[in-house]
Amino acid sequence: MKLIKEFMEFLKEYKVLALAVAFIIGAAANTLVKSLVDNIIMPIVTPFIPGGAWKEAAFALGPVVIKWGAFLGEIINFVIIAIVVFMIAKKIMKEEKVSKK
Repeated sequence: MKLIKEFMEFLKEYKVLALAVAFIIGAAANTLVKSLVDNIIMPIVTPFIPGGAWKEAAFALGPVVIKWGAFLGEIINFVIIAIVVFMIAKKIMKEEKVSKK
């Protein structure tokens, strides 16, 4: 019984449950942002890519093929996620500063 109590205190002290919830929400947000990039942003960019298949966009340097289309999509995903996380963190930190005073 003591072990279970210590485990529950550990979960509360280190906010493991909150971390798990944040991880799950983060995974869902990643899926949402990927869909935004793939289905809304990249179709706007597609007309500027020869052939129209942005994920397959690549160029060859002799035997080396550099697939920049998929990489571009991942960069856009990262930037959007980083901006959203920044905005959320800024909002939360602002509220913490106000409540400390």
